[in-house]
Amino acid sequence: MPQIAPIGTEGYLVRFADRLDDAANKALQGYAEALEAEAVEGVVEISTALASVFVRFDVLRITRADLVAKLQTLLSSRDWKTETNKAKPRLWRVPTLYGGAAGPQLGEVAKLVGVSEEAAVRELSEVRVRVLAIGFAPGQPYLGMLPERWDVPRQTELSPRVPQGALVLAVRQLNLFANETPTGWRHIATTHMKLFRPKEPQPFALRPGDEVLFPAVSEHDWAMLETEPMGGAKLEEASDA
Repeated sequence: MPQIAPIGTEGYLVRFADRLDDAANKALQGYAEALEAEAVEGVVEISTALASVFVRFDVLRITRADLVAKLQTLLSSRDWKTETNKAKPRLWRVPTLYGGAAGPQLGEVAKLVGVSEEAAVRELSEVRVRVLAIGFAPGQPYLGMLPERWDVPRQTELSPRVPQGALVLAVRQLNLFANETPTGWRHIATTHMKLFRPKEPQPFALRPGDEVLFPAVSEHDWAMLETEPMGGAKLEEASDA
């Protein structure tokens, strides 16, 4: 790793790891940004996943050999894992209601981690997570990585429904649901954040590399935020912390 492999008739996958790894994920996001900046003729899509970058190309505008050469040249141009990104990431603060009906499995998760519900809320409110990838539904983020003790397995059965805005947890990650859906992840909290805004020039609120905080709010304050355009979520410049 990294390695370049064909996928389908019009794509290549640039793999940075064979499993989720935080350093590899940061590296692939930097690589994807650099590839976007090169604006390679014939490349029609660049999208990132947890451990790889997908590149789709127009076979009538660039040959496979030329594309692979460009991908490899960029890949070899620097050590992507040690490359310093001088631009500060964007930081979102998303008001979050934990526990109760808004997070019916918070107690279960706290027990698995070995802390009280109050301690779990306190820690999850303060931990800064990064958007590792967007997927599953339009604008939906996979967020991590949480400290190792939060390596809680997925459920063996599906919860039949969690609402839009549900914050769920598994395998050292958080996921914020863009739509009502069944899930095998544990539902610990709910937000009012609107992740997919199809009428906006940039329909996805979050993007890979963004950092997110989920501070706890009271039930009263959370209810008051329901009519806010972004559910009270605020975008600000991240600090060096």
